Amino acid sequence: MLQRLTAFGKKFFALLTKTQPLALLLARVTIGITFAQTGWGKLHSLDQVTEYFRSLGIPAAEIQAPFVASVEFICGSLILVGFATRLASFPLVGTMVVAILTAKIQDLMTWTDLFGFIEFLYVVILVTLITQGPGLFSLDHLFSKKMRKI
Repeated sequence: MLQRLTAFGKKFFALLTKTQPLALLLARVTIGITFAQTGWGKLHSLDQVTEYFRSLGIPAAEIQAPFVASVEFICGSLILVGFATRLASFPLVGTMVVAILTAKIQDLMTWTDLFGFIEFLYVVILVTLITQGPGLFSLDHLFSKKMRKI
C-alpha cells in the first residue's frame, strides 16, 4: 500500500512540475494585464493621480505621477508578452512597496495585515516572476532559445 501511495505521489508531483509553464503564464498574463491597464488609466488621468499623490505626501507628485503611470504601463506590457520579464518586474515591486508605505501604511496594524493588501499579492507574484522567470510561453524563452543556437 505504501509503495502505491509513493508511486502515486511521485506521478502527481511530476505532473504538477509539468504544469509550471502554465502557472507562470497565468501569473504573468494576470499581473501584466493588471499593470498595463492601471498604467494606461493613470496616463489618461494624470491630474487626478498627481493630486492623489500630493494628498499622500509624495514629493514631486507632478513628476512621480507620470513616471509611475509610465512604469506601470510599460513594465506591465513587457511582462504581459514575456519580454524582459525579470527586469520589468523590479520597478513594479518598487512601486508596490511605495504604495504600501504611502497609501496603505495607516491600515497596517501588524505585519500580518500585509497579507490583506492586493499590493502585497502583486509583490509576491512579481518576486515569483523574478526568481522563476517568465516560463516557457514567453518571448524571453523564445529569444533565449534562438540565442543559444547562434
